[in-house]
Amino acid sequence: MARCSFCGKNIQRGTGILFVRKTGKILYFCSTKCQKNLLKLGRKPSDYKWTRAYGKEAKGAKEE
Repeated sequence: MARCSFCGKNIQRGTGILFVRKTGKILYFCSTKCQKNLLKLGRKPSDYKWTRAYGKEAKGAKEE
């Protein structure tokens, strides 16, 4: 099982989108929403509440 490169959601086998950059880095996406946010719009996952990265960053800020 892979994990979405933007939101961190688990992706079931046979679903989702596999994107390979020219550098050879592989990105997995659970939906076109995640794909567009990262690639087309250039957004950071840590800025959005619905991503796992947001939760990890928010916990780190509370500890400081």
